[in-house]
Amino acid sequence: MSGLTGKTALITGASRGIGKAIAFALAAQGANVVLSSRKQDSLDQVAAELLEAQPGAKVLAKAAHVGEQEQAKACVEAAVAEFGSVDVLVNNAATNPYFGPMVDLDVPRAEKIVQVNQLSIVLWTSLVWKASMSANGGSVINIASLGGLEPEIGIGYYNATKAAVIHLTRQFAMELAPTTRVNAIAPGVVRTQLARALWENHEDRINKALPLGRIGEPEDIAKAAVFLATDDSSWMTGQTLVVDGGASVRPLVV
Repeated sequence: MSGLTGKTALITGASRGIGKAIAFALAAQGANVVLSSRKQDSLDQVAAELLEAQPGAKVLAKAAHVGEQEQAKACVEAAVAEFGSVDVLVNNAATNPYFGPMVDLDVPRAEKIVQVNQLSIVLWTSLVWKASMSANGGSVINIASLGGLEPEIGIGYYNATKAAVIHLTRQFAMELAPTTRVNAIAPGVVRTQLARALWENHEDRINKALPLGRIGEPEDIAKAAVFLATDDSSWMTGQTLVVDGGASVRPLVV
């Protein structure tokens, strides 16, 4: 990897799981890291852990609800004020307050899923573009999902918003080129709190079904994010990188 020394990365949903792992991985590449999620105390804990693991890292923890425009704007402004620019934006925050058939999904929960998973991509990308990337360029990384590419039991509407993330990635890649690259990562089942219902109590069965023999860890996705953040992917935009342990190439069972 070519490194990110002197660059600044802003990660939403950075207090745990994939977002936290990405923050640690980008900091290890030399990036200044801006951690964002809803709760300041959780962010402060992650910042402390990161500084303990990587003494000398430059970290800013700034709480913001990913779907609230004024809070998002304040976070981006704080990042630019602290470090001068935002060179990497990782749109990672997501939610899924409903599990079940879409015909039983109520409007309030549907609206929440859209606000956090889909509209936040537009909001944060627009804010960072106007505040920094329009002048300086950069890399936007959207965390989608393998479910955005195929139907799945129980989380159909969540996956619909992730399908939207994949399209938004392509749309923004077209609009923000050539200075800013926009790509996505589509994880399979990863050991996170958000995905707990998908793997808890039946991990062995999932492991046996996956060609690579195990569910993912947040660090697996973080490695892909480092690639997309650096110049090692400098001729790549508008793409969705599937990181799924081989789930998408399993043979059909008849």
